[in-house]
Amino acid sequence: IRESAALTRDVLEQHFNDLKGTLRKLLDERLVLLLQEVDAIEQESIKPLDECQKLIEHGVSTADDLLQEGESVIHEVIGEQNEKLCNFTKKALHIQLDSLPEVPALVDVPCLSAQLDDCLLTIVKNQIFNHGTVASRPPVQVEELTEKPGGILVRWCKVDDDFIPQDYRLQYRKSTANHFEDVYVGSEMEFIVLHIDPNVDYQFRVCARGDGRQEWSPWSIPQTGRSTLVPHEWTAGLEGYSLSSRKNIALRNDSQSCGVLYSKAPTYFCGQTLTFRIETVGQPDKRDSIGVCVEQQNGYDSLQRDKAVCISTNGAVFVNGKEMTNQLPAVTCGSTVTFDMEVVHLGPNNNEGGNTKLRVTISSNNREVVFDWVLDHSCGSLYFGCSFSYPGWKVLVF
Repeated sequence: IRESAALTRDVLEQHFNDLKGTLRKLLDERLVLLLQEVDAIEQESIKPLDECQKLIEHGVSTADDLLQEGESVIHEVIGEQNEKLCNFTKKALHIQLDSLPEVPALVDVPCLSAQLDDCLLTIVKNQIFNHGTVASRPPVQVEELTEKPGGILVRWCKVDDDFIPQDYRLQYRKSTANHFEDVYVGSEMEFIVLHIDPNVDYQFRVCARGDGRQEWSPWSIPQTGRSTLVPHEWTAGLEGYSLSSRKNIALRNDSQSCGVLYSKAPTYFCGQTLTFRIETVGQPDKRDSIGVCVEQQNGYDSLQRDKAVCISTNGAVFVNGKEMTNQLPAVTCGSTVTFDMEVVHLGPNNNEGGNTKLRVTISSNNREVVFDWVLDHSCGSLYFGCSFSYPGWKVLVF
């Protein structure tokens, strides 16, 4: 409670400080625009009046000079007066003292004033007083954290019966980090968070958005989880396949080399779910394969062989190299193929002869095939693998 209260205080203070800064900036920008408008109208309107004033002042100055010149001529000696008077008369006739420039009509002369709506303050005040709420009961909570190889499956549930969700938003962070980051937004109520470092604590929280709403609900109580399982990795260095930095994504490249890409180690154990997600697709081939095997066997171009179970890109299922009658839908971009296995206990003679029977479930595109896989010896862990004849196929394993 104290932690969430302290976090809420920080969020409120930061939000309102940001809001004040933004409002101040917007008001300053609006003031600058209005002052620029005043300057523009003033300059445009005063220009013809200034020109008119200059013409009038020039005319008055010219008349004053002419008047002084005339008085001087009158007081001159009579002998010289006639000639100067003649020149003065000629000069006076060429100067137009009776013409004035056109002065703008009074209705065309602007008188500036500021038009300010006082109701803006009331509107803003009401909006501010109703802005923001403090909620103490989030409508969704993290329900379960399940460790996966290199990931954690997060499930959440709705705890408010009256709340109608439209979307969910999941965030996570390392327990040592300061900030959460988005990892999923959508309508599902579970998500596998990948790229999880083993034996490291992570925190998860979820919120929801109500039907037809834009804002998100309060966050759920953060839940801490970790994965102790080693991440699944493809074997590096095989010509024909390019791997991601975490080695959990394999891309069939343009190399002519054709073979099976195996896992780095036998990291799949019975009781777990092994998932392959097809990120991109290439040209399909009936020899393509995605599946599980007892051991790495070089020299094969497909997992359609002994001691292996797999699915081809056309949906055909193979057990120990033999095609089953039941078939799954063809693999497409975005398809998810899962393998689930559990040991079948037949009774006290289960281990006679060293045989082990595994109940295998392969699921793809909302359909599944279930069968028993008999091995000639018990296996604590299994390899996984894939093979594609043509480039362009990209597979994520987790």
